[in-house]
Amino acid sequence: MATVGIIANPASGKDIRRLVSYGTVFDNQEKVNIVRRILLGLAAVKVKRVVYMPDYYGIVPKAVEGLKSHDRLSMEIISADINLTGTQLDSYRAAQVMESSKVDCIITLGGDGTNRMVAKGCGSIPLLPVSTGTNNVFPTMVEGTVAGMAAGVVARGIVNHFPVVQPTKKLIVYKNGLPIDIALVDAVVLREKFIGSRAIWEVNHLVQAVVSRGEPHNIGIASVAGYLNPIGTSDKEGLSIEFGRGNFKVLAPIAPGLIVPVEIKTSQKIGINGKVKVKSTPCIIALDGEREVEVNEEDEAYIELTFDGPKVVDVKAALRAAVDGSHGSGMEELHKEFVLQE
Repeated sequence: MATVGIIANPASGKDIRRLVSYGTVFDNQEKVNIVRRILLGLAAVKVKRVVYMPDYYGIVPKAVEGLKSHDRLSMEIISADINLTGTQLDSYRAAQVMESSKVDCIITLGGDGTNRMVAKGCGSIPLLPVSTGTNNVFPTMVEGTVAGMAAGVVARGIVNHFPVVQPTKKLIVYKNGLPIDIALVDAVVLREKFIGSRAIWEVNHLVQAVVSRGEPHNIGIASVAGYLNPIGTSDKEGLSIEFGRGNFKVLAPIAPGLIVPVEIKTSQKIGINGKVKVKSTPCIIALDGEREVEVNEEDEAYIELTFDGPKVVDVKAALRAAVDGSHGSGMEELHKEFVLQE
């Protein structure tokens, strides 16, 4: 039975950057509305089973409760069996449960940080990331209805080939020779000794960054890479940046509405499996916008770029492939559900 997972992070879109910049607060009631539309999209393509991450707000149960009587769903909707902590670990553990129970596709609601945690636990399950966070480079803005439909056709195996399901890059952080964490978009070395507030926004603390992707239209450290040397999601390379007094500055949107000059010392492209040494210790390494890794003065650390990130569903490609019939039985399968005969 085709099964879709839903991981909706109730904390995404609410971090400290709302206080120091002009980011919009993404409230949980809007997440409920999005999930409701996702469920209706899944039902439309005849997905019969959904596994969701439980949370303190009850996003998925409230989405189900708010359905009109004529939209009641004929699908099994069950909670992943995890012990709630109210932290980012919930996303990771829910993804682990979904991986072990062979979920076919996972829809995430959150930002880069949420998807980083899900990527650590989901194995080879393809993700369909819906943006509800702050600095959103990995997830995209997509209407919940079509997100549900796209996840459904992938979960049911109607379309699950490249470019519908695409590989992504990731960054692996090593400390004293051991891999300790990952990032999907950027790993940023900060001139700090303690984690403190998790989100980053002050450019005077920047020492180094390694990015897997970065375009001028991005927000956050990825935007710096975008103005230096744009790196696409499928490019087999990344960018290493050293900050500080140098030959030039770039004007970059570090957070919503916060556009500041960033001093650049050097930058250079790195290839897949390329490694960048962390040059300044002690320090903190922020992963996808959040301080995570403490590096002491006696530690040795480096960051490696790989193409072993999570698989990601391209919503437009999924629905287009499902109806054009160019990949096997997609057209026939979808027509059974959408082309209604008199």
